[in-house]
Amino acid sequence: MVDWGIAAQTGAMLVRGGPQVPRERAEEAVTDLRELTVEAEGHVRQLTNLGLDLPLLPGEVVDRPGWVRSAAAGLHALTGRALPQQGGPLGPILAGGAGVQTGLVLAFLASRVLGQYDPFGGPDKEGRLLLVAPNVVAAEQAMDVPGHDFRLWVCLHECTHRLQFTAVKWLRDYFADEVERLVSGLAGGTTDSLADLVGRLPEAIKQGPKLNLAELLQSPKDRAVFDRLLALSTLLEGHADYVMDAVGPQVVPSVEQIRARFTARRKGGGVFDRLLRALLGVDAKIRQYEEGAKFTKHVVDAVGMDGFNAVWRSPNTLPSRAEISDPAAWVRRLHG
Repeated sequence: MVDWGIAAQTGAMLVRGGPQVPRERAEEAVTDLRELTVEAEGHVRQLTNLGLDLPLLPGEVVDRPGWVRSAAAGLHALTGRALPQQGGPLGPILAGGAGVQTGLVLAFLASRVLGQYDPFGGPDKEGRLLLVAPNVVAAEQAMDVPGHDFRLWVCLHECTHRLQFTAVKWLRDYFADEVERLVSGLAGGTTDSLADLVGRLPEAIKQGPKLNLAELLQSPKDRAVFDRLLALSTLLEGHADYVMDAVGPQVVPSVEQIRARFTARRKGGGVFDRLLRALLGVDAKIRQYEEGAKFTKHVVDAVGMDGFNAVWRSPNTLPSRAEISDPAAWVRRLHG
């Protein structure tokens, strides 16, 4: 369905270069990011009580093409089980075309991603934490915030994601299985389902900024899987956003200034940039951060961090999509 090699080559070739900075500052940022992941994860463990017995490992620092290649490899590993090679004489052509399109998307995202924990990346497919140095430096320059503080703040977020998947042993396989169910359902779509999708577009467009194109692609049969994945993704992103701020000013002295300027920056961009972000789901991702952070804060305030950690017991204790919007309902279900 997608030639991931072509996707990686296309994205790495088309991605824009990073900001021009003195060599000394670039080297300082790379060293800082690599070392700060160890410090950051220690702070995250102390706050969340997750993964206390796991080894503390540094992250990997990459440039924009490096992120593209890693993202393509991780997506290939994640979707490979659900998307077998396209058969027939047109298979390679179709896969190559999809690879070029995917590469264009990766090139756009590669100039914006600060860091990422890919639970399916790395040589052994066991997970890989990446920090994109040119994007971190560009962001701290644009926002005029202390470089060391901002780098540690970013590492807190990404290390939280790493702990979610390494400390919660069942989460990685559960996520992969749900993605496989969803992608298999989409790949098995019929002409009737496509006609139904087109028929629903006019009404969906009326929703304006609330339009979520991904939701239009689901048949009723697949919608439950989509809702579970959306709720899980919102939880993971919001939990990481909560943690990076909750660690507090004793660790990141300028955290309040950074959060205020970073939130304003998330909403910025010209008309073309904002259109692309909406089409690619970036704006929906930002709403996930906000909704998930509100859910996490409400639960922690109500039952404490140990009470919140009940979300990690099993798939049955994860919040539903409705409970993300009504965290009190999740508290009642899990804690009476």
